[in-house]
Amino acid sequence: MGIIKIAVMGVLANGLALYILTLAVDEVTYTGGFKFFLMGGIFLGLMNFFVKPIIKIFSLPFVILTGGLFLIVINAAILWVMSYFFTIAEFRDVTLTFPNLGSYVIGAVVLGLINWGMHLVIKK
Repeated sequence: MGIIKIAVMGVLANGLALYILTLAVDEVTYTGGFKFFLMGGIFLGLMNFFVKPIIKIFSLPFVILTGGLFLIVINAAILWVMSYFFTIAEFRDVTLTFPNLGSYVIGAVVLGLINWGMHLVIKK
């Protein structure tokens, strides 16, 4: 597959994961409709490609000690960065809101499971 096709599939998969996340976790709210899912898919794709591997390398001892549960903390941190980025960037009508820490954790678990399932489907 070409690099462009892989990038487009990644943006679509991350946007779909955000859509499922907003349906599965009632507390998570967003505005912006399709624009939110497109921008969120791009943002998550960039974070998962550039930042997440570096964080995983530096936090490897914690991931090993917790049996992989620290990956939930990493996903929650990425969701927090995404929410914070949409807040400070002030895109027109694009927001993502998590009311408390518990919703970040639940969102991180849901997002991790969705991404895991999508990677199983897309790679085969």
